[in-house]
Amino acid sequence: MAPLIAITGNYSSGMCTMLEGYFASVVHAGGSPVIVPPYADEALMESLLEHVDGLILSGGGDIDPRLLGEEPLPEVGEPNVPRDAQELPLVRMAVHKQIPVLGICRGIQVMTAALGGRLWQDIYVQGGATLGHDQSPAPRHTTSHTVSILPDTLLAKILEGSKNDDFPVNSFHHQAVREAAPGFRVSALSPDGIIEAVESTEGKPMLGVQWHPECMILGDDTSMLPLFRWLVGEAKSFAEARRFHRRHLTLDTHCDTPMFFHQHIDFHTRDPRILVNLPNMRDGHLDATIMVAYIPQDLPGHYDYAAATRKADALLDGIVRLGQQVNKSTGQQVNKSTGQQVAIARTPDELYYNKHRGLKSIMLGIENGYAIGDDLSLVEHFRQRGVVYMTLCHNGNNAICASARPRDNETTFTHKGLSDFGREVVREMNRVGMMVDLSHAAEQSFYDALALSRTPIVCSHSSSRALCNHPRNLTDDQLRALRDCGGVAQVCLYSGFLRPEAEGRATVDDAVRHLLHMIDVAGIDHVGIGTDFDGDGGIIGCADASEVMNLTRCLQAEGLTDDDLRKVWGENFLRMMTQAQAAAL
Repeated sequence: MAPLIAITGNYSSGMCTMLEGYFASVVHAGGSPVIVPPYADEALMESLLEHVDGLILSGGGDIDPRLLGEEPLPEVGEPNVPRDAQELPLVRMAVHKQIPVLGICRGIQVMTAALGGRLWQDIYVQGGATLGHDQSPAPRHTTSHTVSILPDTLLAKILEGSKNDDFPVNSFHHQAVREAAPGFRVSALSPDGIIEAVESTEGKPMLGVQWHPECMILGDDTSMLPLFRWLVGEAKSFAEARRFHRRHLTLDTHCDTPMFFHQHIDFHTRDPRILVNLPNMRDGHLDATIMVAYIPQDLPGHYDYAAATRKADALLDGIVRLGQQVNKSTGQQVNKSTGQQVAIARTPDELYYNKHRGLKSIMLGIENGYAIGDDLSLVEHFRQRGVVYMTLCHNGNNAICASARPRDNETTFTHKGLSDFGREVVREMNRVGMMVDLSHAAEQSFYDALALSRTPIVCSHSSSRALCNHPRNLTDDQLRALRDCGGVAQVCLYSGFLRPEAEGRATVDDAVRHLLHMIDVAGIDHVGIGTDFDGDGGIIGCADASEVMNLTRCLQAEGLTDDDLRKVWGENFLRMMTQAQAAAL
């Protein structure tokens, strides 16, 4: 099906209008246009964005400077209040939902204003403009000046083959972008220095141009169609990823959101302190996550096992409370009609059942076997609480095993792999149906557990050491060993595990590169995704739970089928969980 492209309509004198060039350009690019009149009901805007695949912010009248904390200059025309009331929040919603956006003239200014940038109220009074940026009454499909398109930008790629240092455009404006919003960069300038285009630097399909590319098609000029083809292509990709997420269960096998419980976070709102919350899960179409009770270790020689166990129990209590559907900001029961609902799940069947009911799911995990100290009975205690896996160690050796990152001054635990107690722990985890997680474990610990465990082993958040030489990552030999034992390795979205820190922050392309390599080595049945969100996970293009569909889009572009994606997004991991839990029956 042709992707559905929403175009914001102009509004004046009680009438919503749309110039032909907008919808004609979308049709020529292969999209299906729909005109959106201005309204201020944000619930309706949310509903709109759940149905469309792309958004064009069209040109029109001035934005009210008072919305940006400025008093209007005399040169500012009468602001278009109805459009401002709709389009500013609409852009913010589109950002959270990863909707592809093309802003045109007023639209580039709306994008900038909505996302924290700054505008010139009048480029002649404030911005030092010397060109004629309003070519009226010349025909709109003719050009009046040129722009320089900056190299190595998305815009330069889209308009490949054009004279990027002398690209002719039309012009009808006196407001303009003064400073690009955070997360955006300038990608074109006019000869007098006015910003003519901006684009996302955070992997979002968002681009704004100051000129009117939609007008050119009316003069049989197709030079601007690549902009609309880009939007329609992004919309197709977005629609395909959203279709997959709506039909199939998606599970992130590791997040550290409980680390923020002490800050009294509100999981039911878009709390900016956490990457995984219900609005983000809803916007990213992420169905389920495994939240871990992360237990840091005391300094070597100073072990307080009782305190570690109490902390683990307290964090698990906090996770369970998330399933009670109470909005902490209001103290009220969450309105079930909003879709902001969550439930605790203990088994794969419960995950699928929750998705069928429209619920988000949370499973319980423990990160660091330090939580059980040296008390074997606590394995069963935590399993009865619903813990589906326990990571045997973290940074630093513990009573169970050696870590991939032991402490230099460690003298109490000097074993190189599993200790004798650790062997008992693995056997007990097998007995009670708890998965054994070997992320953070030393290689010898890894191989010791693989040889001992009666059920397959998981590495809940580990990437490829062949691509990033970090001791926390898995070698190709380890990946093949996991394959041979029926286990799974979940690629981690922590930047330092995806590329050397000296090379800068990792991107979603790095994560895809690791995942494809892991598939090549271990096979499609033995890989998955454990983001490590809220535990330093989060990369450009997949920075929080609202952006996980971007990873799906990239994997679809690499040729992964729905069957492949189902396995990667949880089916492989849940196969192992089923085996582990069944073995305890």
